[in-house]
Amino acid sequence: MAIGYHRDDDGIVTLTLDRHDRPVNTLDAAFGTALAAALDRLESEREHVTGVIVVSAKATFAVGADLDQVYALTPADAAGFAGQLDRTKDAFRRLERLGRPVVAVIGGTALGGGLELALACHHRLCADDPAIRLGLPEVTFGLLPGGGGVVRTVRLLGPAAALPLLMEGERLPPRRALDAGLVDRLVPARELIGEARAWIAAHPDATQPWDDPAPAAPPRFFETAAARLYARTHGTLPAQERILACVAEAVRVDVDTALRTETRHLVALATGQVAKNMIGCHWYARNEVTRRARSTGGVRRLGVIGAGMMGAGIAAVAAAAGIEVVLTDVSAEATERGHDEVVRRLRRQVAQGRMSAAACGVAVDHLAGPGTAIAGCDLVVEAVFEDRALKRRVLAGAEDGTAVLASNTSTLPITGLAEGLRAPGDLVGLHFISPVERVPLLEVVRGERTGDAALALAFAFARQIGKTPILVNDGPGFYTSRVFVSYTAEGAAMLTEGVPAALVENAARGAGMAVGPLAVSDEVALATMLRVRRQNEADAAADGRELGHATAYGVFSWMVEEMNRPGRAGGGGFYDYPERARKRLWPGLAGRFGGDRPIPERDVRERLLFAQALESVRALEDGILTSTADANVGSVLGLAFAPWSGGTLQYVNQYGLRAFTERADRLADAYGEHLRPPSLLRGRIEPF
Repeated sequence: MAIGYHRDDDGIVTLTLDRHDRPVNTLDAAFGTALAAALDRLESEREHVTGVIVVSAKATFAVGADLDQVYALTPADAAGFAGQLDRTKDAFRRLERLGRPVVAVIGGTALGGGLELALACHHRLCADDPAIRLGLPEVTFGLLPGGGGVVRTVRLLGPAAALPLLMEGERLPPRRALDAGLVDRLVPARELIGEARAWIAAHPDATQPWDDPAPAAPPRFFETAAARLYARTHGTLPAQERILACVAEAVRVDVDTALRTETRHLVALATGQVAKNMIGCHWYARNEVTRRARSTGGVRRLGVIGAGMMGAGIAAVAAAAGIEVVLTDVSAEATERGHDEVVRRLRRQVAQGRMSAAACGVAVDHLAGPGTAIAGCDLVVEAVFEDRALKRRVLAGAEDGTAVLASNTSTLPITGLAEGLRAPGDLVGLHFISPVERVPLLEVVRGERTGDAALALAFAFARQIGKTPILVNDGPGFYTSRVFVSYTAEGAAMLTEGVPAALVENAARGAGMAVGPLAVSDEVALATMLRVRRQNEADAAADGRELGHATAYGVFSWMVEEMNRPGRAGGGGFYDYPERARKRLWPGLAGRFGGDRPIPERDVRERLLFAQALESVRALEDGILTSTADANVGSVLGLAFAPWSGGTLQYVNQYGLRAFTERADRLADAYGEHLRPPSLLRGRIEPF
């Protein structure tokens, strides 16, 4: 890592970050050594120095630690890694206590350690460029900011304002970073250096507030925060717990003690298994699947047929990405309702602080008015009712010889939908998962005749709308729907065994799932799940296949057809939804199924996780999955599968192949053959 050093005639030293062997600056051991050398020179020349500007020679400012190094750490490396962290922090302290004003000039993205370096400067100027991102995303990888980021944000912003930035790891555009207090001013890129020089001249005695008493936390702040954290994670995400502990320390002890505490917590996380799982998924696997999206071109004009909730969601994310969108439905009234829903969704993002009012206005302008014909589109997505005959008619009607066609089906094979099209190679599956605006995954389905051009446009479209695409081959349910069914069916089947519904739901949360299988079934709608099942049964009968999960779908059938409980949207399902109270499990479940079977909570928890992991192994065995990375990214980003695990197949890896297989056999002996390991798992030696 090279850090350029130049002192001009006014005594202002410019430190230029420029790692020669990588496209971005990373803050690793080499950086620490280079920064220490630059500080030695600064301190020796201090009497001739009037100020310091820290700038990058690259398009980005700096992006944090070297994750390759962190991923390779073992407990045996703990002392050495702690020493490296403390040396970097000592260098940051030397910089901010130099006795001269120091300005960070942020001309590009500053994440993790890059932002921590900027926080160690007295003043932070950022280019007013909406493409720039600033934040502390370490929690995404099961880590915490270890270059003073926890301590400095707490001392700068106070614990109440700092905690969400640390816990969520959001990457903020400059204006939101300014509002949050992470940067001091936004200026045009060409004026950054001039503004920095002017600030240095006006603030010759600049100091940091870190050594002043820390801002006090509101009464019972940490007790409340700890309770809320456990209610959300059930202790499965150690990074969040250690971040909260660091924040508590940062307001109670002096800054240098707090910095050492921060080091201790990061070392424990970095040498642990959960961080390995999460780095594997969110760094290595995600990079692997997104490389497919690095194609040229993209979608200029998008047609969406079907203006219901899913179609409106697709239209909203596309319009927000600057794509011209034409939304249509079977009638003018339905089209207008869909158009209004898109506008409502965009405005809701403004209310939630996720979009500026100006950006919302631009997005609305990209939405063609109701009644606009679908013509001249690069891509047309059908998002109509999950009915094969209907989808075939819609796709045939949309085929114009120029547009790529896409189906948003969640279960119907793309190859079958392409029958009757003049150019079946132009059809690709684009399975969005609801809610479209919030789920970052897009499952790209390759039918037997899907062409390379259609796939390339699908990946380019995913990149445009900010989705992470996975590639799967064609087959009933593809990948994500198969795994989703395995989860919800396992939960429903346990009810018939006399397992209490509350135990099923609580064990799921305790395993790290965001929502229990019964609650998520209500959200998707039991009636919809049952309708899809009927279609799958007909297809299986025609193909001579057998479908599993008969017991679970017997429960769904009873709920919908006998009890008239189709799900949340229909007024109730497994849960009741009082108008002015929290949802609660429907008492009728206990009346029907009992709920007093003594079963270990570990068995319930692992049945829910093993069911999904085993289905992933089967999808790999069947040739539906194209890589381990697709399985892990798809399960975590698309289905919120236990984030601590790094994904369904990484869950198997970290459990140990032999131990997982033996445990699955015991579960199958006790609870059913659907938990029996497939042959691919039994014969495997190397991790997935």
